[in-house]
Amino acid sequence: MPEDHQDEGWKDNLRDSKNDCRYNRIMTHLSDDNFESFLSHISASELIDLRNLNFIDPYGMVGILEAGRFYHSGNVKKKLLLPESEDVLKYLERMDFFDYASCYFCLSPGKTELPDKFLRSSNSAVLLEITPIEKSDDIHFIVGKVKKRAHAILERHLFYDERAINGFIVALSEVCQNIIEHSENTGLAGIQKYHFRKINKNVVKISVMDLGIGFKESLSERVAVKDDLDAIEKALLHGVSRHEDRGRGHGLAGVRRFVNQWKGKLSIRSGTAKFSIIPDWGWGMERENNLLYFPGAQINIMLPEV
Repeated sequence: MPEDHQDEGWKDNLRDSKNDCRYNRIMTHLSDDNFESFLSHISASELIDLRNLNFIDPYGMVGILEAGRFYHSGNVKKKLLLPESEDVLKYLERMDFFDYASCYFCLSPGKTELPDKFLRSSNSAVLLEITPIEKSDDIHFIVGKVKKRAHAILERHLFYDERAINGFIVALSEVCQNIIEHSENTGLAGIQKYHFRKINKNVVKISVMDLGIGFKESLSERVAVKDDLDAIEKALLHGVSRHEDRGRGHGLAGVRRFVNQWKGKLSIRSGTAKFSIIPDWGWGMERENNLLYFPGAQINIMLPEV
């Protein structure tokens, strides 16, 4: 897996304008940092150019797939120009990206033209390949798979103890359960460990997304919400749920407490808003509104080594 890059994720496009006239900048990395720019690109063009991509994280991968799934649901199948970097292609294959991308995009080169499956190392830093979340059984499968790999990765690379590892598993279960309980749709999840150069530490990223009704519509069934941002804050900071019965629907507040305890970063995007819990080492805006509309919820958790 290539290391994280610190540029803005874009560079000037000097290619022949006859071939790439719709772009004046091209992607060099894709993560939660520049996901808004990616959404603008994919909404404005039938051609998504990833040829110069030299870094992508789980949020970027799951984001591409959910965007493709969204447009495909409207009978639009966009063309995806795959990265030229062999390292990035290997990582995408390792995360089972192509198993889903070929359903939602016209790939160039096509899936049959890609190299055969790369061998999967027992020392891999992948905690969870891209995995669908459609029913409660999927969450049991995800938790079981991550448990098998958690000690090898979280203990060795993040120096987490047993209590922290158990908290990690609970937080993962809660963000996945949020899809089953609230979205009225399905989702995807992916988890990866890598070295993050911005803070010179190993980190684990959990990315979970769905194409459901979003926080505002979910909560408005029971409480008054002003907008998407208000809905996210009510759920994350105050434990407000669409369910009246005690003990259900309050998991995100627990996830927030876990992330704060281990000095992690948490962001939730829904509809046209994004709210982030930013640690001392972090960056970005806490509250963002009037973003480009995208359905459902996009959750990103970054946990650094201790």
